[in-house]
Amino acid sequence: MFSFVIVIHVIACIGLIFFILIQQGKGGGLIDSFSSAESIFGTKTNTFLAKVTTGLAITFFITCLLLAFISVRQSKSVVERHPVAQDKTTKAVDEIVGEIKEEAKSEQPVTTEKENNAAAVEQKQQN
Repeated sequence: MFSFVIVIHVIACIGLIFFILIQQGKGGGLIDSFSSAESIFGTKTNTFLAKVTTGLAITFFITCLLLAFISVRQSKSVVERHPVAQDKTTKAVDEIVGEIKEEAKSEQPVTTEKENNAAAVEQKQQN
């Protein structure tokens, strides 16, 4: 359904572009529109082209709304669509974190220079 609506939407877009570009302009500017009542109401335009353009515009708006509603109903994040990839990533991260924790436990605690100096002073005082 989603791909069918997209195809109709693309056809409506291309049709709108084509039929709008082949229509003649209604006037040259503001002064031309006050010259007669016919140019104000646009009776000189080709009615077939105007009707086709109107139909394509209506189709365009309907397909826009349909695509919006369909995409909201189908919206899932990539993580929700592919839970296997998420599980693999989570397991890999957990393994790396576990290795880092094991290495941290086996190593001696890191001391700062001040702590080392303080320990050296204490040993001298005890001797």
